[in-house]
Amino acid sequence: MEAAVSTPVNHPRYKSLMVREHLTEMAVKGLVNPTGLISQGRGEAFDYLMGERTIVPALAAERAAAAFLLQAKNPVLCMNGNAIALDPQRMIKLATAVPAKMEVNIFHRTEERMEALIQYMEKQGAEHVLGRNPDARIPNLTSDRALCTKEGVFNSDVILVPIEDGDRAEALIAMGKKVIAIDLNPLSRTSKVATVPIADEISRALENIISSVNELKGRDDEIDRIIAGYSARETRKETINVICAYLQSEFKSE
Repeated sequence: MEAAVSTPVNHPRYKSLMVREHLTEMAVKGLVNPTGLISQGRGEAFDYLMGERTIVPALAAERAAAAFLLQAKNPVLCMNGNAIALDPQRMIKLATAVPAKMEVNIFHRTEERMEALIQYMEKQGAEHVLGRNPDARIPNLTSDRALCTKEGVFNSDVILVPIEDGDRAEALIAMGKKVIAIDLNPLSRTSKVATVPIADEISRALENIISSVNELKGRDDEIDRIIAGYSARETRKETINVICAYLQSEFKSE
């Protein structure tokens, strides 16, 4: 990539610039919708406010997410274009660890784009990626994001939705599902309605969930304890408190 040549590895924004360049290339290829670039930028803004690190409430939410996924009867990882572009390998690794099904679900849907995204995941090593032949609809959604499969999203009991939009998160909750959302914005509609709102960058979040899944497997009592003691409201409250404290510390350092 051109940016990789022109941008020194020790540049303070190197990782961010590489992600932006990659998403831009994926948009050119048609896998990421151009509006997804706006979504990425909005998320990065919140990441700055948390010091570009996994904060304590996010780590607790990621552990809770692992517990919910392990307790589920039909866990599903639901992926949009951004999620697939940003970290397909960790999505596959998490699906294998749980194990969970994977389904592609996008707002700006065409059959060509759906096929391209599923083929991209398959080339990355994913097996049995759902989404090609939708045979169900999420109630109360009028967009194409309502299209899903009975085997995956429709009959799931716990669903992980990285980089989600609020309308579908609300609709999934209304269906009685436990929704795990990876969304850097703790004030978004998605974060407000999610069973487990995770305010963290997607790769960090997935890595932490994978680690907790591997640690908690077979520990049913601990899984039950984590779920019983988890509060989405407290997670959001503590996340906002961390942001405020970080901003105050930055001001004091000047």
